[in-house]
Amino acid sequence: MTDDDLRGAILAQVARLRPGTTCCPSQVARDLAADWRPLMEPLRRIALNLAAEGRIAVTQKGRPAGPDPRGPIRLAPPTKEDPDVLP
Repeated sequence: MTDDDLRGAILAQVARLRPGTTCCPSQVARDLAADWRPLMEPLRRIALNLAAEGRIAVTQKGRPAGPDPRGPIRLAPPTKEDPDVLP
């Protein structure tokens, strides 16, 4: 599975979210492979890159995640309230 495949899967999953909801990167991984755990590190890395581009929001405990978050993160569509999201 390529980075482009993972990027597309993240963007598709986030696009399907209802307003005000988030998803765990593990949901994306589980949708892609039965053995999903090896996909988690690349998915987190790509999700953080997408957030830096302003394409999605990555949160931790309901707040925008930093560039190198430790622990669980959530994926969401970008919102204008996110200070780190490009207009």
